[in-house]
Amino acid sequence: MTPDTLKNLNSSQLEAIKHIDGPMLILAGAGSGKTKTLTTRLAYLIDEVGIPATSTLTLTFTNKAAIEMRTRALNLIENISNQSPPLLCTFHKFGLLFLKFNIHLLNRKSNFVLIDGDDKKKILKGFKPNLPIGYIESNISNLKNFLISPVEALSSAQNDYQKEVAKLYKLYEDFLNEKNMVDFDDLLVLTYKILDANPELAKNTSNQYQYIMVDEYQDTNRLQYKLLMKLCSTHQNLCVVGDDDQSIYGWRGADITNILNFKDNFENVKIIKLQENYRSTTQILKGANSLINYNKNRLGKELQSIKGNGKAIQILHSENETQEATLISTKIKQLLKEGINPSKIAVLFRVNALSRSIEAGFNRAEIPYKIIGAIRFYERSEIKDILSYLRLIINPNDDFSLSRIINKPKRGIGKTTQDKIFQTIQNDKISVYQALKEGRLKSIISAKNHKTLEEFFSMIDDFVHFLSISPMRFIDEFTSSINLIDESENSNDSIDRLYNIEEFYGMFKDYIIQSPENSLEDFLNDLSLSSDNTSDDGSYISCMSVHSAKGLEFEYVFITGFEEGFFPLVRDESDIEEERRLGYVAFTRAKDELYISYVDSRFYRGERSLLEKSRFLKEAGLLEEQNTHSKKEEDFKKGDIIFHKIFGSGRIIDVQKIGSDTKLRISFGGLERDILSSFVQKG
Repeated sequence: MTPDTLKNLNSSQLEAIKHIDGPMLILAGAGSGKTKTLTTRLAYLIDEVGIPATSTLTLTFTNKAAIEMRTRALNLIENISNQSPPLLCTFHKFGLLFLKFNIHLLNRKSNFVLIDGDDKKKILKGFKPNLPIGYIESNISNLKNFLISPVEALSSAQNDYQKEVAKLYKLYEDFLNEKNMVDFDDLLVLTYKILDANPELAKNTSNQYQYIMVDEYQDTNRLQYKLLMKLCSTHQNLCVVGDDDQSIYGWRGADITNILNFKDNFENVKIIKLQENYRSTTQILKGANSLINYNKNRLGKELQSIKGNGKAIQILHSENETQEATLISTKIKQLLKEGINPSKIAVLFRVNALSRSIEAGFNRAEIPYKIIGAIRFYERSEIKDILSYLRLIINPNDDFSLSRIINKPKRGIGKTTQDKIFQTIQNDKISVYQALKEGRLKSIISAKNHKTLEEFFSMIDDFVHFLSISPMRFIDEFTSSINLIDESENSNDSIDRLYNIEEFYGMFKDYIIQSPENSLEDFLNDLSLSSDNTSDDGSYISCMSVHSAKGLEFEYVFITGFEEGFFPLVRDESDIEEERRLGYVAFTRAKDELYISYVDSRFYRGERSLLEKSRFLKEAGLLEEQNTHSKKEEDFKKGDIIFHKIFGSGRIIDVQKIGSDTKLRISFGGLERDILSSFVQKG
């Protein structure tokens, strides 16, 4: 490394880089230069201390991070030409390399095949399970990462779901062993098992890698921790870099106690805090620090801005999600008008469902955008399923739509039966609906499947009937009859899909209220006519979940949905401290300007719901900066005639104060609704 390499580092970074032997925790706050510190330390060990590059091991989580770190490290290291480069890779790449040389210790051949996620799904589907593939896949992965065998899983199963997963787990493992295959989880599971069963090999491996560094340590799970203990069995030269305040992957197995308890798992641990933030302004960091200080399970640090003062965090208050999208679009239009490149702007949300109204707002305003790390709202699988049902209701002869949802949710009409049905109607040039009515399918499929198909189309006919009576009645019947999310699922993905479905139903109801004269066909046609403003030249607004934004930064950041129930997400399984860490991550993505948006109500679970502003606004010290109402509050009393822009004229039948707000119970021609007073005007 050159003499100038260390000149631009702050004192904390220098202290971390020059600490050689013994365990060290580098508590690196957001934007504090952790990658620079880690790669410079690796170069320092090799060039200045004289540690052989092959005696070092640097582990991270993603290929992208590994490539960036390897490139930066190799650019710093000068004493590398006559020796092999340092091993800097993901945990799983390390496992793959290890198994190539050692899997024979499990009586397996070294020419094993590593399967990907699609292969895994195909194998599991081959066992014809009764549970969703995603649910099975997730549970098997969890069992593996907790080192629970199929036999142990079956013996500890407490319900039918767990018993079926355990049986499928056994079939899956037997299949992999027979075909000499390993999956992604096996790369670490089998590596640990080999080291655990072979103490001499564990000792030799630990001696080989005398200096180990781990990036994003807060994201490690229990298995990765145990694997690291094996690799450090002959020494304690383990340097971990991470931020307990950015631990946001508990739902996929990350164990925050690994970083919180690091100082207790080793002797004489050196702890260095990187608190100088090179990314964000003082105002943004003040809000982030204030918010995260409400967490109790943290090691504690305070980010300090090197950039200095900037603009205050701006609070955007809207009446509903449509107004919110318009307000954000207007703000972004102004930024674009000022010459700001769209790539410097991001819109973040806690749940992907909130992208629907933002997408609609951007389409109306002709703002180029791209959904990052997720699928555009109307292209999401569960939304396509609902749209297929609606198209079939309009036209029961629509076999294209039928083919998508004939067995969604599962009703026992498997792939073999479907192939028979659609091959027959293709040959006869007739629709499935017509073929069923004419009795042409009786000789093709089983009596049970024939009856199921009759019941399915009877349900479709009922929907048509309810639609002719009342669109609102139709929606109620449809939502209660079609359950596309299996009750057994409780993953982060299933929660997101549930919110997407509820967002769609709410938007559908809103369309009916605002366009009562339009038909279901009009609704579907209007969706199809929505313009696509995705730019192909990289000049677009990035829209993504907070999880997807981890590790990224933008000059201008808009956070939507800052209401209780959306951010923080409030469910039985929610962890409020992890929600707060998500808020902290969202805040610290912003470099120059941060906008936080909340609304008074959203269409949620099929109806408009009044919402409370997020507790995080108060915790971040931002409530005093906001105007809680965009117009002067009027004095309303029982009996007053009012006007609402959607529901029209009504009469107040009750007035109730809720904090600084006033909730009105209003009768709109006999239809009673609770409405905030700021949404109405005196008639």
